[in-house]
Amino acid sequence: MTRQASITRQTAETQIEVELDLDGGGQSQIATGIGFFDHMLTLLAKHALFDLTVRALGDLHVDQHHTVEDVGICFGQALTEALGDKTGITRYGSTTLPMEETLATATLDLGGRMWFACRAEFPTEKIGEFDSQLVREFWQAVSCNALLNLHLVVHYGDNSHHIAEALFKATARALRQAVSVDPRQAGVPSTKGVL
Repeated sequence: MTRQASITRQTAETQIEVELDLDGGGQSQIATGIGFFDHMLTLLAKHALFDLTVRALGDLHVDQHHTVEDVGICFGQALTEALGDKTGITRYGSTTLPMEETLATATLDLGGRMWFACRAEFPTEKIGEFDSQLVREFWQAVSCNALLNLHLVVHYGDNSHHIAEALFKATARALRQAVSVDPRQAGVPSTKGVL
């Protein structure tokens, strides 16, 4: 079973290409023009064990919002395409992990119904040149386009960089669990028979 996807999105604001392999080894080639975001996407691939390529050209002269959101849209669509009918997947994933002084949890369900909840406060508006509020925008776009139920909680933390990194790593680890194939799972993990 090949669980791969390629998504292209072109608008007046961005040109995005995303290639995703759910059964990769954590390799990535990321180029969005936003250094901190590239760092977060690299962490995402590494900790989810996805092979991920992202090429993005966006209207960064305006701000970073369109680029980050549109990459989230494409990544969410790639997840949906790569998962296919979701036969055999674990479906749920949850990880709580520390990043220095920060503790964060990501819990998710690939059940085909979108919901996004985020309880995270960033002490600073910027992380370097990156708008910290865009962490939330990215994951909301992923959730909407992957029909993903995703809950993010920062239990505590003082450093915006650490908070963002903890959220990306925790979500990556939760995705790694949820997309994994359970050899005991016949069909899809739902009494409905479809996801």
